[in-house]
Amino acid sequence: MDGREYEYDMGGCRLKYRVQPEGICVCGCQGRAGTVTVPERIEEKPVTAIDRKAFLSRKNLREIRLPLNLRSIGDWAFAYCDGLERITIPSECSHMGRAIFLDCGRLECVAGVCGGEDGRGGPGEAWTPECGRLLAAAVTQLEAYYLLEPSQVGNREWLEKWDARLEAVMRTQDQEGYSRQVLCGEEDYGSTDMNAFLQAKRQKKVRLAMLRLLCDEGLSDKMRAYLEGYLTSHTKGCESEECWQVVLEEGERRPEYARLFLQLGCANRGNMEEMIGQMGEEQPQLRAAFLRYQQERLGHADFFAGLSL
Repeated sequence: MDGREYEYDMGGCRLKYRVQPEGICVCGCQGRAGTVTVPERIEEKPVTAIDRKAFLSRKNLREIRLPLNLRSIGDWAFAYCDGLERITIPSECSHMGRAIFLDCGRLECVAGVCGGEDGRGGPGEAWTPECGRLLAAAVTQLEAYYLLEPSQVGNREWLEKWDARLEAVMRTQDQEGYSRQVLCGEEDYGSTDMNAFLQAKRQKKVRLAMLRLLCDEGLSDKMRAYLEGYLTSHTKGCESEECWQVVLEEGERRPEYARLFLQLGCANRGNMEEMIGQMGEEQPQLRAAFLRYQQERLGHADFFAGLSL
Protein backbone atom coordinates (compact mmCIF):
# COMPACT_ATOMS: atom_id res chain seq x y z
CA MET A 1 0.00 0.00 0.00
CA ASP A 2 2.99 2.25 -0.61
CA GLY A 3 2.09 3.02 -4.24
CA ARG A 4 4.92 0.93 -5.66
CA GLU A 5 4.36 -1.31 -8.68
CA TYR A 6 5.18 -5.00 -8.64
CA GLU A 7 5.18 -7.72 -11.30
CA TYR A 8 3.28 -11.00 -11.42
CA ASP A 9 4.70 -13.55 -13.87
CA MET A 10 2.02 -15.55 -15.70
CA GLY A 11 4.26 -17.37 -18.15
CA GLY A 12 3.16 -15.76 -21.40
CA CYS A 13 2.91 -12.29 -19.90
CA ARG A 14 3.65 -10.25 -16.79
CA LEU A 15 1.05 -8.20 -14.98
CA LYS A 16 2.03 -5.02 -13.22
CA TYR A 17 0.06 -4.30 -10.06
CA ARG A 18 -0.25 -2.16 -6.97
CA VAL A 19 -1.44 -3.19 -3.52
CA GLN A 20 -4.38 -1.09 -2.32
CA PRO A 21 -6.46 -1.25 0.89
CA GLU A 22 -9.36 -2.95 -0.90
CA GLY A 23 -7.18 -5.37 -2.87
CA ILE A 24 -4.96 -5.62 -5.93
CA CYS A 25 -5.11 -3.13 -8.80
CA VAL A 26 -3.70 -4.38 -12.13
CA CYS A 27 -2.04 -1.38 -13.76
CA GLY A 28 -0.19 -2.84 -16.74
CA CYS A 29 0.61 -5.85 -18.88
CA GLN A 30 3.77 -6.88 -20.74
CA GLY A 31 4.22 -9.77 -23.13
CA ARG A 32 2.73 -11.14 -26.32
CA ALA A 33 0.13 -13.56 -24.96
CA GLY A 34 -3.05 -13.80 -27.03
CA THR A 35 -5.16 -15.03 -24.12
CA VAL A 36 -4.88 -13.62 -20.62
CA THR A 37 -6.69 -14.82 -17.50
CA VAL A 38 -6.25 -12.30 -14.71
CA PRO A 39 -5.95 -14.31 -11.47
CA GLU A 40 -8.52 -14.10 -8.69
CA ARG A 41 -5.81 -13.34 -6.12
CA ILE A 42 -2.26 -12.00 -6.01
CA GLU A 43 -0.27 -12.04 -2.78
CA GLU A 44 -3.32 -13.72 -1.22
CA LYS A 45 -5.33 -10.54 -1.85
CA PRO A 46 -8.31 -10.34 -4.23
CA VAL A 47 -7.86 -8.59 -7.58
CA THR A 48 -10.49 -5.84 -7.41
CA ALA A 49 -9.48 -3.25 -10.02
CA ILE A 50 -8.11 -2.76 -13.53
CA ASP A 51 -6.38 0.60 -13.71
CA ARG A 52 -6.83 3.18 -16.46
CA LYS A 53 -4.91 2.26 -19.65
CA ALA A 54 -3.78 -1.02 -18.06
CA PHE A 55 -4.04 -2.99 -21.34
CA LEU A 56 -3.83 -0.02 -23.71
CA SER A 57 -2.79 -1.00 -27.26
CA ARG A 58 -2.00 -4.65 -26.51
CA LYS A 59 -2.14 -5.63 -30.19
CA ASN A 60 -1.69 -9.38 -29.63
CA LEU A 61 -4.51 -9.66 -27.11
CA ARG A 62 -7.40 -11.76 -28.44
CA GLU A 63 -9.21 -12.79 -25.27
CA ILE A 64 -9.10 -11.74 -21.63
CA ARG A 65 -10.91 -13.14 -18.61
CA LEU A 66 -11.34 -10.94 -15.57
CA PRO A 67 -11.73 -12.24 -12.00
CA LEU A 68 -14.98 -12.53 -10.05
CA ASN A 69 -13.86 -10.10 -7.36
CA LEU A 70 -13.29 -7.29 -9.84
CA ARG A 71 -15.30 -4.15 -9.00
CA SER A 72 -13.69 -1.41 -11.11
CA ILE A 73 -12.36 -0.94 -14.65
CA GLY A 74 -10.61 2.37 -15.35
CA ASP A 75 -10.75 4.70 -18.34
CA TRP A 76 -9.37 3.34 -21.63
CA ALA A 77 -8.40 0.08 -19.91
CA PHE A 78 -8.55 -1.92 -23.18
CA ALA A 79 -8.54 0.94 -25.70
CA TYR A 80 -6.82 0.29 -29.04
CA CYS A 81 -6.64 -3.48 -28.46
CA ASP A 82 -7.67 -3.88 -32.08
CA GLY A 83 -7.27 -7.66 -32.01
CA LEU A 84 -9.47 -8.18 -28.96
CA GLU A 85 -12.39 -10.49 -29.79
CA ARG A 86 -13.75 -11.61 -26.44
CA ILE A 87 -13.69 -10.46 -22.83
CA THR A 88 -15.29 -11.97 -19.75
CA ILE A 89 -16.27 -9.60 -16.96
CA PRO A 90 -18.00 -10.27 -13.61
CA SER A 91 -21.61 -9.19 -13.20
CA GLU A 92 -20.74 -7.50 -9.91
CA CYS A 93 -18.29 -5.07 -11.50
CA SER A 94 -19.90 -1.75 -10.56
CA HIS A 95 -17.59 0.95 -11.93
CA MET A 96 -16.92 1.28 -15.65
CA GLY A 97 -14.61 4.04 -16.87
CA ARG A 98 -14.71 6.03 -20.07
CA ALA A 99 -14.06 4.54 -23.51
CA ILE A 100 -12.93 1.20 -22.11
CA PHE A 101 -13.15 -0.44 -25.54
CA LEU A 102 -12.21 2.50 -27.74
CA ASP A 103 -11.22 1.27 -31.22
CA CYS A 104 -11.70 -2.41 -30.33
CA GLY A 105 -13.35 -3.02 -33.68
CA ARG A 106 -13.06 -6.82 -33.58
CA LEU A 107 -14.73 -7.24 -30.21
CA GLU A 108 -17.55 -9.73 -30.76
CA CYS A 109 -18.58 -10.83 -27.28
CA VAL A 110 -18.57 -9.35 -23.80
CA ALA A 111 -19.35 -12.42 -21.72
CA GLY A 112 -20.59 -12.18 -18.16
CA VAL A 113 -19.74 -14.42 -15.24
CA CYS A 114 -21.25 -14.59 -11.76
CA GLY A 115 -20.53 -16.53 -8.59
CA GLY A 116 -23.44 -18.93 -9.09
CA GLU A 117 -22.52 -22.43 -10.23
CA ASP A 118 -22.85 -23.47 -13.85
CA GLY A 119 -23.71 -27.10 -13.17
CA ARG A 120 -20.07 -28.18 -13.06
CA GLY A 121 -19.25 -26.51 -9.79
CA GLY A 122 -17.75 -23.41 -11.36
CA PRO A 123 -18.90 -19.83 -11.93
CA GLY A 124 -22.06 -19.45 -13.98
CA GLU A 125 -22.98 -17.26 -16.95
CA ALA A 126 -24.41 -13.90 -15.93
CA TRP A 127 -26.16 -13.44 -19.28
CA THR A 128 -26.63 -15.39 -22.50
CA PRO A 129 -24.01 -15.53 -25.27
CA GLU A 130 -26.49 -13.67 -27.48
CA CYS A 131 -26.65 -10.79 -25.00
CA GLY A 132 -22.86 -10.88 -24.88
CA ARG A 133 -22.80 -10.17 -28.60
CA LEU A 134 -25.33 -7.37 -28.20
CA LEU A 135 -23.24 -5.82 -25.43
CA ALA A 136 -20.12 -5.90 -27.59
CA ALA A 137 -21.99 -4.14 -30.39
CA ALA A 138 -23.32 -1.56 -27.95
CA VAL A 139 -19.82 -0.33 -27.12
CA THR A 140 -18.18 -0.79 -30.52
CA GLN A 141 -20.92 0.10 -33.03
CA LEU A 142 -23.79 1.83 -31.26
CA GLU A 143 -21.58 4.17 -29.20
CA ALA A 144 -23.80 3.42 -26.22
CA TYR A 145 -21.51 2.99 -23.22
CA TYR A 146 -24.48 3.54 -20.94
CA LEU A 147 -25.45 -0.04 -21.83
CA LEU A 148 -22.26 -1.31 -20.21
CA GLU A 149 -24.10 -2.16 -16.99
CA PRO A 150 -23.10 -5.70 -16.01
CA SER A 151 -25.83 -6.06 -13.38
CA GLN A 152 -28.53 -5.10 -15.91
CA VAL A 153 -27.45 -6.88 -19.09
CA GLY A 154 -30.19 -9.05 -20.56
CA ASN A 155 -33.14 -7.81 -18.53
CA ARG A 156 -36.18 -6.35 -20.28
CA GLU A 157 -35.32 -2.73 -19.62
CA TRP A 158 -31.77 -3.21 -20.89
CA LEU A 159 -32.98 -4.86 -24.10
CA GLU A 160 -35.50 -2.07 -24.65
CA LYS A 161 -32.74 0.54 -24.29
CA TRP A 162 -30.57 -1.45 -26.71
CA ASP A 163 -33.37 -1.53 -29.28
CA ALA A 164 -34.12 2.18 -28.82
CA ARG A 165 -30.50 3.01 -29.58
CA LEU A 166 -30.48 0.62 -32.53
CA GLU A 167 -33.59 2.22 -34.00
CA ALA A 168 -32.03 5.68 -33.64
CA VAL A 169 -28.95 4.49 -35.54
CA MET A 170 -30.99 2.74 -38.22
CA ARG A 171 -33.15 5.81 -38.84
CA THR A 172 -30.21 8.21 -39.05
CA GLN A 173 -29.84 9.66 -42.54
CA ASP A 174 -27.10 7.83 -44.42
CA GLN A 175 -25.35 11.06 -45.40
CA GLU A 176 -25.12 12.29 -41.80
CA GLY A 177 -21.48 12.72 -40.81
CA TYR A 178 -20.20 12.97 -44.36
CA SER A 179 -19.34 16.68 -44.17
CA ARG A 180 -17.25 16.04 -41.08
CA GLN A 181 -15.36 13.29 -42.88
CA VAL A 182 -14.64 15.62 -45.79
CA LEU A 183 -13.34 18.30 -43.44
CA CYS A 184 -11.06 15.81 -41.68
CA GLY A 185 -9.67 14.58 -44.98
CA GLU A 186 -8.61 11.23 -46.40
CA GLU A 187 -5.66 10.86 -44.02
CA ASP A 188 -8.01 10.25 -41.11
CA TYR A 189 -10.94 8.46 -42.70
CA GLY A 190 -9.51 6.75 -45.78
CA SER A 191 -11.82 8.30 -48.36
CA THR A 192 -13.94 11.37 -49.02
CA ASP A 193 -15.95 9.64 -51.75
CA MET A 194 -19.67 10.14 -51.08
CA ASN A 195 -20.78 6.81 -52.54
CA ALA A 196 -18.20 4.88 -50.51
CA PHE A 197 -19.34 6.70 -47.37
CA LEU A 198 -23.01 5.88 -47.98
CA GLN A 199 -22.22 2.26 -48.76
CA ALA A 200 -20.21 1.85 -45.54
CA LYS A 201 -23.02 3.46 -43.53
CA ARG A 202 -25.65 1.12 -44.96
CA GLN A 203 -23.41 -1.94 -44.50
CA LYS A 204 -23.05 -1.04 -40.83
CA LYS A 205 -26.84 -0.88 -40.54
CA VAL A 206 -27.14 -4.26 -42.27
CA ARG A 207 -24.73 -5.89 -39.80
CA LEU A 208 -26.57 -4.40 -36.84
CA ALA A 209 -29.94 -5.53 -38.18
CA MET A 210 -28.63 -9.03 -38.78
CA LEU A 211 -27.08 -9.18 -35.33
CA ARG A 212 -30.35 -8.25 -33.63
CA LEU A 213 -32.39 -10.71 -35.68
CA LEU A 214 -29.92 -13.47 -34.90
CA CYS A 215 -29.82 -12.50 -31.22
CA ASP A 216 -33.55 -11.87 -30.92
CA GLU A 217 -34.12 -12.21 -27.17
CA GLY A 218 -36.88 -9.76 -26.20
CA LEU A 219 -37.23 -8.44 -29.76
CA SER A 220 -40.68 -6.95 -30.40
CA ASP A 221 -42.70 -7.92 -33.47
CA LYS A 222 -42.67 -4.30 -34.63
CA MET A 223 -38.89 -4.02 -34.43
CA ARG A 224 -38.44 -7.41 -36.07
CA ALA A 225 -40.59 -6.35 -39.00
CA TYR A 226 -38.66 -3.09 -39.37
CA LEU A 227 -35.26 -4.83 -39.40
CA GLU A 228 -36.40 -7.52 -41.80
CA GLY A 229 -37.82 -4.85 -44.09
CA TYR A 230 -34.51 -3.00 -44.10
CA LEU A 231 -32.61 -6.12 -45.13
CA THR A 232 -35.01 -7.17 -47.86
CA SER A 233 -34.95 -3.65 -49.31
CA HIS A 234 -31.15 -3.78 -49.73
CA THR A 235 -30.75 -7.10 -51.52
CA LYS A 236 -29.50 -7.83 -55.01
CA GLY A 237 -31.55 -5.92 -57.58
CA CYS A 238 -32.64 -3.13 -55.25
CA GLU A 239 -31.58 0.49 -55.60
CA SER A 240 -28.80 -0.24 -53.09
CA GLU A 241 -27.54 -3.76 -52.42
CA GLU A 242 -25.65 -3.54 -49.13
CA CYS A 243 -27.36 -6.57 -47.59
CA TRP A 244 -26.17 -8.74 -50.46
CA GLN A 245 -22.72 -7.13 -50.37
CA VAL A 246 -22.31 -8.06 -46.70
CA VAL A 247 -23.37 -11.65 -47.37
CA LEU A 248 -21.06 -11.91 -50.38
CA GLU A 249 -18.07 -10.56 -48.46
CA GLU A 250 -18.68 -12.27 -45.12
CA GLY A 251 -21.07 -15.17 -45.73
CA GLU A 252 -18.33 -17.79 -46.01
CA ARG A 253 -16.92 -16.78 -42.63
CA ARG A 254 -20.33 -16.06 -41.09
CA PRO A 255 -22.73 -18.72 -42.38
CA GLU A 256 -25.48 -17.37 -40.11
CA TYR A 257 -25.61 -14.28 -42.33
CA ALA A 258 -26.29 -16.39 -45.42
CA ARG A 259 -28.89 -18.46 -43.60
CA LEU A 260 -30.77 -15.37 -42.48
CA PHE A 261 -30.48 -13.84 -45.96
CA LEU A 262 -32.14 -16.88 -47.49
CA GLN A 263 -34.76 -17.24 -44.76
CA LEU A 264 -35.92 -13.67 -45.33
CA GLY A 265 -36.42 -14.30 -49.04
CA CYS A 266 -33.65 -11.93 -50.12
CA ALA A 267 -32.76 -14.45 -52.84
CA ASN A 268 -35.35 -14.96 -55.56
CA ARG A 269 -35.67 -16.20 -59.11
CA GLY A 270 -34.86 -12.76 -60.42
CA ASN A 271 -31.52 -12.32 -58.69
CA MET A 272 -30.27 -15.82 -57.80
CA GLU A 273 -28.23 -16.53 -60.94
CA GLU A 274 -26.44 -13.20 -60.77
CA MET A 275 -25.58 -13.69 -57.08
CA ILE A 276 -24.19 -17.17 -57.65
CA GLY A 277 -22.17 -15.80 -60.57
CA GLN A 278 -20.50 -13.26 -58.28
CA MET A 279 -19.20 -15.91 -55.88
CA GLY A 280 -15.58 -16.91 -56.22
CA GLU A 281 -13.74 -20.20 -55.81
CA GLU A 282 -12.83 -19.20 -52.27
CA GLN A 283 -16.51 -19.35 -51.26
CA PRO A 284 -17.43 -23.05 -51.73
CA GLN A 285 -19.76 -23.31 -48.73
CA LEU A 286 -21.64 -20.14 -49.61
CA ARG A 287 -22.05 -21.26 -53.21
CA ALA A 288 -23.22 -24.71 -52.11
CA ALA A 289 -25.86 -23.23 -49.83
CA PHE A 290 -27.25 -20.98 -52.55
CA LEU A 291 -27.22 -23.77 -55.15
CA ARG A 292 -29.02 -26.06 -52.78
CA TYR A 293 -31.59 -23.38 -52.05
CA GLN A 294 -32.09 -22.91 -55.77
CA GLN A 295 -32.35 -26.62 -56.52
CA GLU A 296 -34.84 -27.33 -53.75
CA ARG A 297 -37.09 -24.55 -55.04
CA LEU A 298 -37.10 -21.10 -53.63
CA GLY A 299 -39.29 -20.84 -50.56
CA HIS A 300 -39.69 -24.63 -50.09
CA ALA A 301 -40.97 -25.18 -46.52
CA ASP A 302 -38.56 -28.01 -45.68
CA PHE A 303 -35.40 -26.31 -46.92
CA PHE A 304 -34.40 -24.43 -43.77
CA ALA A 305 -34.79 -27.41 -41.46
CA GLY A 306 -31.76 -29.05 -43.01
CA LEU A 307 -29.73 -26.02 -44.05
CA SER A 308 -26.16 -26.25 -42.75
CA LEU A 309 -23.22 -24.33 -44.14
